[in-house]
Amino acid sequence: MNRETAEKIETIIRALTGPGDRGEPLTGIDISEQFRPEEVSPAAIAANLNAAFLIVLSGGFHPLYREAEDYIRRRKADPSWREAVEFYDEGPGILHSEIADACSRERRFEEELHRLYSWIRGAGDLTDRKETIKRLWAVFFPEGLSLCEERERAIGLLREKRRVDLTGLNPSPIRDPAREVLFTSNVLLTIPSRSVDIDELPFGTSLREGLKRAVEEEQLYWYDHPIQIGVERERNEVIYGLTGLDEAVAFEKERGTVDGGARLSCLLSVSVTHRGLQGIAKEYLEGELRRSDIRHLDLYIFTEAETSRLLEEVLIPAAERYMEGADCGLLREVIGVDGEYGRHYSFLKAIAALWQVLVDQRVRGTFKIDLDQVFPQRELVEQSGASAFEHLKTPLWGAEGIESGGGEVELGMIAGALVNKADIATSLYTPDVCLQERELTADELVFFSRLPQALSTEAEMMTRYRGEDIDGERRCIQRVHVTGGTCGILVRSLRRHRPFTPTFIGRAEDQAYLLSVLFKGRGKRLRYVHKDGLIMRHDKEAFAGEAIRTAYAGKLIGDYARGLWFTFYARALPWPLEETKKVIDPFTGCFVSSVPFTLAYLRLALKAASFFKDGKDQEGLELLQIGTRRLHRVIGRLLGEPEPLTKAYQRERDGWEMYYDVLDRLEEGLHRGDAFALEIRRRARGLIEDCRMNLKA
Repeated sequence: MNRETAEKIETIIRALTGPGDRGEPLTGIDISEQFRPEEVSPAAIAANLNAAFLIVLSGGFHPLYREAEDYIRRRKADPSWREAVEFYDEGPGILHSEIADACSRERRFEEELHRLYSWIRGAGDLTDRKETIKRLWAVFFPEGLSLCEERERAIGLLREKRRVDLTGLNPSPIRDPAREVLFTSNVLLTIPSRSVDIDELPFGTSLREGLKRAVEEEQLYWYDHPIQIGVERERNEVIYGLTGLDEAVAFEKERGTVDGGARLSCLLSVSVTHRGLQGIAKEYLEGELRRSDIRHLDLYIFTEAETSRLLEEVLIPAAERYMEGADCGLLREVIGVDGEYGRHYSFLKAIAALWQVLVDQRVRGTFKIDLDQVFPQRELVEQSGASAFEHLKTPLWGAEGIESGGGEVELGMIAGALVNKADIATSLYTPDVCLQERELTADELVFFSRLPQALSTEAEMMTRYRGEDIDGERRCIQRVHVTGGTCGILVRSLRRHRPFTPTFIGRAEDQAYLLSVLFKGRGKRLRYVHKDGLIMRHDKEAFAGEAIRTAYAGKLIGDYARGLWFTFYARALPWPLEETKKVIDPFTGCFVSSVPFTLAYLRLALKAASFFKDGKDQEGLELLQIGTRRLHRVIGRLLGEPEPLTKAYQRERDGWEMYYDVLDRLEEGLHRGDAFALEIRRRARGLIEDCRMNLKA
């Protein structure tokens, strides 16, 4: 990097964290005040390392520059802080290199960096906070710029961008959701709360001993609000969500949309944060659910053990029989439920194709719910005119049309919306993510995803099909911004287009799913249709508060890592990055950045600094202990080779192609009455039956 560009970066960091060249720091945080090398508590060391990093980024003009450099160097001798020190020590070089590369690669970025530098150096009025934030966003968060003013106009423009002119509705829509749709959900399990005495839990000896071993292990995966084993039943997400689904089916039976004797099949994947939980997860869940009053569901549970059986007893033998020379290791890489979010998400979609071929030919679609959500059936009928299952019968699901850019699309996926429990009394159509007027703080000056999230929620999720323009008969809208639950896919679209979320995606797995097929093939491209009125009530704050608080730091870090994974994933896709960005902006696209490493470092450092400024030392310590370790490993992988995710994406694409090819061959064999295919089907049905939960006491 040349000295001129380095000076621009240093000037910007000094303006953010002080001492600024022209007054108070923009974040309100003078990082010099947090640099106290004489203090040696764990929280103080974390604060010092974080402050030293920002001081070094501020350059030699900072009065504490040499002392900060020396502090990081001296801390290298402490093994308990080794990874954090390496993370911060490598950071300035990574940032400088990335920004120099962005300047050489993108003329827009270079120009906006210069404009911001000039504004800070004296050309602008830094007391004009609104304009200063715009200048910062032009460099670090350009997706937010067009959304700053004229909210209604921005919403209208986004809806127009998502418009689909329908050329044909689905001539054979879902008619009996209870039999034709396989419902799925994911269960995320973690160890008990620290305040729980495992010996006092009402479990058998083997389960308690397994828990004791698990709590001593290193945590492997982080989820937003996993269920803490041992949590009270009224705060157990599995019981809550499945009871809600059971009640929704009962409502449909009373309404006459579902046969009175029907039972809804619901498949649960079970992912764990600690390896030791794998062997006890099923025992725990069955014990909890036996005490529930579920009457209308057939529940099937898939832990990593069950997916391994599916591979070794069904899929791999079939691949070896029908696909000579097949690399079955590809199947093992992509099929499973433990790991990052992307792994179980893809499985929960893909299993519907296997179900159709080997278990029940009547299954024509799959629909995923999250277990902190329920169908508010009475409000749905009163305000939308249809129950949950009646919404699933829409001929829009599977319709075809022309999107605003002129391409032909197949609306084989469906997406609904959410309303928070606290808001449903106001209206079913209250956005679950809203933007509140307030001062932006610290990290939000460089990245504020809540703005495009809130606007996209209103523009996409809250669209109602009425009036002359978007009526749901001649025109509808497609969705890019979707949630993990309240979405589905027809099996015919699943088998034709073969979408997936890569196993390296740890957050926003729902939005990554579409990326894999965004421009795949020459025919009609797969898209989500928005179904107005298909709304679930989001209740997580009502009963999962402790789990959310416990996972808060992990969620923040997952969000920082999301920008890294999404950027490099978008670069790895076999079509132009610019075309991808055109489709997925503003919300999904804001995580595809010109400077993802820079954003990850700055978001972490500024957020931690805000914690320490507010006296939240333990929150700051936890954030940095988790964040420096996790981000250091992600960054190390992504810097390890020139195109780090290209091979990974292609291998996973090949793995899913093999999966669907195997199912096609099995289906052909079954039609011929092939003895091998019939034996594989027998094995599959036996395995599925073994996965059925025994809810009898």
